[in-house]
Amino acid sequence: METSLRLRAGSQPQGQGGLRIHAKEKLPIASNALLQVHGEFHATTGAPTYLALLLRHFYPRLSANLGLGIHFHNCKAPWDDFTYTLRAKKAIPFPSNPLLGINLKGLLLADTHFRPTNQAASVELAWTILDLKKGQDVRLKLGYQLFHKMPYFQLRENSWTFTSYMDGKWDVRFEL
Repeated sequence: METSLRLRAGSQPQGQGGLRIHAKEKLPIASNALLQVHGEFHATTGAPTYLALLLRHFYPRLSANLGLGIHFHNCKAPWDDFTYTLRAKKAIPFPSNPLLGINLKGLLLADTHFRPTNQAASVELAWTILDLKKGQDVRLKLGYQLFHKMPYFQLRENSWTFTSYMDGKWDVRFEL
């Protein structure tokens, strides 16, 4: 099981900011498919903030993946407060440098009547630097969220990830 501590700051909706404990488990179900279960607890209140089940399929020849699942919010009455989730990602490496590329990402959340409740799409320029120092890999991403019209920057160093958005919001993730 993968666990992480996540801290989010800036103006966030109720329950979305602060320190959270996140856990994720990936269960293989086929050669290019897995069931991903992940959830989160707010560290201060101890209350669960969400639980998600996602069936993910990978297309290695296309450098793409697709996920379909359900997302329970706040976990108070999950049967009343959940959304359907559709995720997609496509990586386009540069032929001259496979550690440099463009990522295309999309997310659609729909309510129990299949009406869209949230949608996101982003384009990222990603650069991976292996062994910047001995045992230290770094990934830099410059991205743009298309629906929110928001640029962002992400720096990942081994277990640490820092993301900053142009509207002043930021988050830090530490993989345990």
